[in-house]
Amino acid sequence: MTVKDLIEELKLTILVEGDLDREVTDCYIGDLLSWVMGRAPEDSVWLTVMGNINSIAVATLADVSCIVLVENAALDTDARNKANIHGVTILQTEENSYALAVKISGLLR
Repeated sequence: MTVKDLIEELKLTILVEGDLDREVTDCYIGDLLSWVMGRAPEDSVWLTVMGNINSIAVATLADVSCIVLVENAALDTDARNKANIHGVTILQTEENSYALAVKISGLLR
């Protein structure tokens, strides 16, 4: 599955468009950035409410496929600019992390 497939299947909103052809192989939920940095699997979809510039650094270091801001969490301007520079795809949904993760799990099986 690609990020583009994920967007289409789950009706996600694109806030920053990076590599939509990037493969998605896993899902990770977390808001404690230091925890996510050390534990999020490469090529995973990262579900979080953290829409700040530090989340872009974590996404880059963890090499996740994309960030999904759940529960309509906001993306601040600095984070948007940094994501554009680094090609980090950022998506948004009104759903909570659990509901979205269940759907992603079904898609990845």
